Amino acid sequence: MTLPPALTASGDASAARPLHLLDRDALPDWLGKQPQQVRDWVAAHAFDASPGAWLTLPGDDAGPAAILGVGDRLDPFSYAHAPFSLPAGDWRPAEALNGDEQAALALGWGLGSYRFDRYCKAPRDPARLAIDVDADTTAVISACRRVRDLVNTPTQEMGPAELEAAARELADAHGGQLESIVGEELLERNFPAIHAVGRASHRAPRLLHLTWGKQGDPLLALVGKGVCFDTGGLNIKPSEGMRNMKKDMGGAAHALALAGLVMARGLPVRLSLLVPAVENAIGPDAFRPGEVVATRKGISVEIDNTDAEGRVVLADALAYAGESSPDLLIDFATLTGAARIALGPDLPALYSNDDAVAAAWLKAGNDHRDPVWRMPLWRPYLRYLTSRVADIANAGSRMAGSVTAALYLERFVPEATPWAHLDVFAWNDSERPGRPVGGEAQGLRAAWAMLKARYGG
Repeated sequence: MTLPPALTASGDASAARPLHLLDRDALPDWLGKQPQQVRDWVAAHAFDASPGAWLTLPGDDAGPAAILGVGDRLDPFSYAHAPFSLPAGDWRPAEALNGDEQAALALGWGLGSYRFDRYCKAPRDPARLAIDVDADTTAVISACRRVRDLVNTPTQEMGPAELEAAARELADAHGGQLESIVGEELLERNFPAIHAVGRASHRAPRLLHLTWGKQGDPLLALVGKGVCFDTGGLNIKPSEGMRNMKKDMGGAAHALALAGLVMARGLPVRLSLLVPAVENAIGPDAFRPGEVVATRKGISVEIDNTDAEGRVVLADALAYAGESSPDLLIDFATLTGAARIALGPDLPALYSNDDAVAAAWLKAGNDHRDPVWRMPLWRPYLRYLTSRVADIANAGSRMAGSVTAALYLERFVPEATPWAHLDVFAWNDSERPGRPVGGEAQGLRAAWAMLKARYGG
């Protein structure tokens, strides 16, 4: 597998400069072993190896060495400031690292060197790291960067057809099969809710279905919300809320990236990936507040708000996924602003009808420094989705908006099917080391670790 940008094999490290990875506690002992010149240099710069700090050191003819201040040595983002802080060129760890530290460093470097450069070149090239990277870490870096690229791409070049092309490229790369159900065929094949949301756009709605794996292996179903742009429909968003709605396919980006990991690493499962890909547009045929929309499961839905469209398209995809009785069903969606109000931009909201699945995801998030936060499926709040003319409304009260959205989705999941839903922001709203403003993979590394633990990959 090809190494991600800014990483090179350790065998290519002959010209690489040494990089000392130190925290505050380790710095005094390290300084005690250094020449007086180095001790004076560090003191003159008041360098204390605090997390996120760095300092180049006087060097010989081969060039300077450097110290990188780190905090949690197993957190990839402890190292993510390095690629654009250190001088350009090749660097190598100066001290031996254990396997987990090495993986965290490589991952942090791979994420920290990311810039979305499709339309403009980054101001400078990142520093490169010479390190041995195992195949799993390489695949995870590529998956995280895939999410970022897909979310960052403007809707003009990431509509339903382009999302289909990304899914087809992934399927072709790993020997999977992709079926696309487009336009009026959605009605013929009984996916009326997906059609209702996407029918107003000049870009035809579709359901993408990628399958892969061997018969006899447990069935893993992944579903991702693929709303390629969300105007809010006739309940039009204000300009501030609409500004970044190219990211409303962030759930699909996560599902595609996780599917790519499953296939690239040969996880012993049968994979079923479903992405309802639509644009929630405004036009003469836009679905309207007060309409009653049919769904694949036979549950009628009153449209209280056309800006709650993601759960409508997911209803058909979840119902279809459940028909095959998967061993586990996971969906990703940039579903609610309410989840951001509750947990902020960095913590995805996790819902699950299975305590073991939720516990496994939470543990993986803690172990891999990719946190998620479990929220309750508080079923008494279904009262906020009451409709007088249909089986359920797609929205209602402003109370517990993320909870009610998850409860809505649960109606379309077979009762005996283990299911987890991740309400993600999929976006960095401020510039931080390793987290440039724009698309972001959240909960993805934890999900992959959970699946490996579950299926023995």
